[in-house]
Amino acid sequence: MANLGTSTLLIALLLNVYCISMAFFGAKKDLRSAVLSARNANYLVTFSLLIAVCVLVAAFLQHDFSIIYVAEHSNLAMPRIYTWVAFYAGNEGSLLFVAFALSLMSSISLSMIPRRVGVLSPYTNGVISVIILFFIVVLISLANPFSAQDLIPVDGKGINPLLTHPGMFIHPPMIMTGLISISVPFSLAMAGLISGQINDDWVDIGRVWGLVAWVLLAIGLLLGSWWAYTILGWGGYWAWDPVENAAFMPWLGLTAFIHSIMVQKRRGMFRMWNIALINISFALGAFGIFINRGGPVPSVHSFGASTLGWVFLLFLAVSTIISFGLFFYRMSLLKGSTSLESALSRETAFLVNNLFLLAIAFFTLWGVVFPIISEITTGETITVGEPYYNQVNGPLMLGLICLMGIGPLLPWRKSNLSQVNRILIVPLVSTTIVVIAISLLFQITKPIVIIGIAVSTLAAISVFQEWIRGTKARQSSTGRNYLLAFCDLILANRPRYGGYIVHIAIIMLAFGILGSSFYNSEKDVFLAIGESTEIEDYSIEFTGIRTEIFPDRTERIADLKITKGDNELGSIGAWQGIYPSFSMLSTRAAIRSTPIEDLYVIFSETQPDGKTAAFRILVNPLVWWMWLSGPFVILGTIVALWPARKRTII
Repeated sequence: MANLGTSTLLIALLLNVYCISMAFFGAKKDLRSAVLSARNANYLVTFSLLIAVCVLVAAFLQHDFSIIYVAEHSNLAMPRIYTWVAFYAGNEGSLLFVAFALSLMSSISLSMIPRRVGVLSPYTNGVISVIILFFIVVLISLANPFSAQDLIPVDGKGINPLLTHPGMFIHPPMIMTGLISISVPFSLAMAGLISGQINDDWVDIGRVWGLVAWVLLAIGLLLGSWWAYTILGWGGYWAWDPVENAAFMPWLGLTAFIHSIMVQKRRGMFRMWNIALINISFALGAFGIFINRGGPVPSVHSFGASTLGWVFLLFLAVSTIISFGLFFYRMSLLKGSTSLESALSRETAFLVNNLFLLAIAFFTLWGVVFPIISEITTGETITVGEPYYNQVNGPLMLGLICLMGIGPLLPWRKSNLSQVNRILIVPLVSTTIVVIAISLLFQITKPIVIIGIAVSTLAAISVFQEWIRGTKARQSSTGRNYLLAFCDLILANRPRYGGYIVHIAIIMLAFGILGSSFYNSEKDVFLAIGESTEIEDYSIEFTGIRTEIFPDRTERIADLKITKGDNELGSIGAWQGIYPSFSMLSTRAAIRSTPIEDLYVIFSETQPDGKTAAFRILVNPLVWWMWLSGPFVILGTIVALWPARKRTII
């Protein structure tokens, strides 16, 4: 099994080198046969890596402990359902997953690139294959998941208990695939710079793959927050952890790129800016892989400790130097024929949006690297915590949401102050009424919360106003009922209205963050069996502990009876798992979730008498809306990506 896996990696290496050679040679000499040969070689690389993935999965299923990686990340007691999680639980397996995911994405993207882009296609193949080559070389030489051992253990170590969570089936693959998918629009941009064919032919396919990477990262980040919320036992979902930030920063860069490239498509502007944005996004993605898989910053999310940091740092440095070197070399060809005509225009709003996003990314990056810089230069270890990120990024995020409300209402090209006043009067008055009503109804007095509600409400009202106006106009012109007119409106301009659906998701997320961050309640208590405690309107009675013994762990469930006012809401069970082989106590929160609030209970520890337990109890308002935003993000992205039958205007 080990020999077969290593052989497939070697075959993939040879095919990939051939692919790179033929791609650049065919593009340079304009030889269609060489270009097609390179494309076919790319497909074969993907097939070879797929075989390698299947071999490693089969090794886990067969408990082949002769393979070191299998022995370190599984055991006989591990349920087969966790085989997929164990596959990428360590550095070697996750790198194999990344190499395969990138190769698969490259093959799909090459099959989608239209003929009109001409020489961009082989150069794109060449660039992305160079990136694939890096991962294959690292796999073979430094992190081979098929490395064998002579002394075969009877049993393996087992899977990390923190990974035995439903979110782990999707969260890591989403993050890894999202980070590496940035390579596709990046390679398209690099192809243009290498060839000197600087035009707008790559814009549509670049936008599609930018959106693909963006939504993968978005869902991965949300699932990671859910995982942290349910299993880490501190009652929160986002701690500005280095690995969280490592995926968040390229997501911000992609958000800027996706918005900005729409301006290039419609107005032929921001051509130079968009190349810079995708370069920045790729560099941040490479930095994310460096932090996630070999970086010097510790993280509760990092599950693949390794000594490969220098390799990824070298990759980051070389790719950044080459990409920006090409950018500056071709800068004269990147200048657009049009420029901003007015500060009061939609184009300006997009540009300011980009600057806000990059500012958040920069301040987040500084928070991640500053402890490293401090330790190198002064020898002093410094921790950058939540207060820093909240203070510098919070106002910028509020500004972004405000732009979500104002930007889509502004006209293209130019306008004047009186025109803008007429456009914004209804949304601003409506927002003021809603904010006053909510503040009085729920007795909200904190200025930051009122501002947050105001900008979120403005953004929501602007979306609904656009939908209502468009639906009325379409109903009037077609005579169809309002529901069909609304559907026609969305289908007629999928990118625009898909984006609005995503804006609604961001607004849901904002309300969830506001409620849970500023109005949560928390209580730490010891309860004996039969005792109860109160928090907010809830009464929680501790009714007993159930114990179940498994080969690899002992589970304890604390049963709790929940009452709110005079209503009995039933029982919930807070979970503990004791894993002797890892010397680890894992917890899983008992959560009763409603659209209004979550009742969140963590079973912390048991006293020696076995009848008294420690609990952390929280009431977190509006968290439910954060998780609901995920399906809206997916829906909006699907609508935006769905191919139209005819050309539409964004």
